[in-house]
Amino acid sequence: MAATDQQHEQALKKFLDERPELRDELDNLNPLLAQAKGETSAQYRDERLHEAFEAEAERQGLFAWELTLQLTAATPEDYEAQRREVHIEVAEMAGMDWLDYCELYGIEP
Repeated sequence: MAATDQQHEQALKKFLDERPELRDELDNLNPLLAQAKGETSAQYRDERLHEAFEAEAERQGLFAWELTLQLTAATPEDYEAQRREVHIEVAEMAGMDWLDYCELYGIEP
């Protein structure tokens, strides 16, 4: 089961709550930059937040959906179970053998 939109929004909130310096930076973006991209200030801010979230996931060697699960799971065990479930779904959708998929992504089978 992939992370839901609600989980992702919760993860973004937690991510931002844990990074007051990022919140300050996002709250003080130049509105002219948003205007130059044809976006509202809120759209531009949201885009920068998502970029920061994805960069943090990458820094940790995770996909963004994995960071979402990590930030919203009740326990580390719940995170691992949910993560494994999604990886199994992805492997099935890709038509890949589970062991080959695990080897490709460095997952314990």
